[in-house]
Amino acid sequence: MTEAVEKILANYAGESPGVVANLRRLLEHGRLGGTGKMVILPVDQGFEHGPARSFAPNPAGYDPRYHAQLALETGCAGYAAPLGFIEAIARDYAGRLPLILKVNNSDTLGGPDSPCSALTSSVQDALRLGCSAIGYTIYPGSTYRNRMYQDLRDLIREARSVGLPTIVWAYARGQMPKEAETALDVIAYSAHIACQLGAHIVKVKPPTDVIWQEAAKPHYEGIAHATLEERIRHVVQCCFEGKRIVIFSGGAAKGRQAVLDEIRAIAAGGGNGSIVGRNAFQRSPEEGAALLAEIMDIYAKA
Repeated sequence: MTEAVEKILANYAGESPGVVANLRRLLEHGRLGGTGKMVILPVDQGFEHGPARSFAPNPAGYDPRYHAQLALETGCAGYAAPLGFIEAIARDYAGRLPLILKVNNSDTLGGPDSPCSALTSSVQDALRLGCSAIGYTIYPGSTYRNRMYQDLRDLIREARSVGLPTIVWAYARGQMPKEAETALDVIAYSAHIACQLGAHIVKVKPPTDVIWQEAAKPHYEGIAHATLEERIRHVVQCCFEGKRIVIFSGGAAKGRQAVLDEIRAIAAGGGNGSIVGRNAFQRSPEEGAALLAEIMDIYAKA
């Protein structure tokens, strides 16, 4: 036990011992264990974007075992994936690496206007596979957002009853232009919605210096948001004044220095960590492992 972890878990004092135990498992596993920071490897991109778009840059990634082994060897706090990838590796990795079952997913074969992920697995699947948490995506802004909120309410209740915490991917999408999806006010609003729905850990994209909602613009005149560090600090503030774990997406593949500069801003702004997928597994095994190590170095010093 460390002071950093106990301080975070004190914010979840009303949860069941099982939920707290699994949050502790995530916070104490791997290279950053005990620091209060975490780096998770997510590999739902094959379902979300297609296998060639996801794995052709590093063909080793077509094999589900590649990702679990990368997460284990680099000391990630956990590994998140849809049902098929988790089923393929759970026998050998459950208990060695915290597994997170992504229980809803969508593809890019349909239209973008009204996104709604399908429930593709269940809390019972997560228990069967020895997972430490479930993951679920909401799309604030979608026509179908209320259906997703209701499904999430039921999933959180069921997962909580068997001791599993829920990580919520809060991605605004649908009835808004592309630039609005990462606007500061929209990211902060989406993160807050996830907290209000009962998320134990919130995952959002790093916010840009855009305020999209006209009604919100006057209120942001007194909020510092010129730098990414300031914007991260505001998103953390919107997650119950930092009383919920907030981690940030690594986003689309980009250069090593761009990734590290973004991580430094997240760490300086008080984010709890990152969930880095394509920027790790689309690189060669050596480059991906080295980048994850550099990311963890930054958080370890935060």
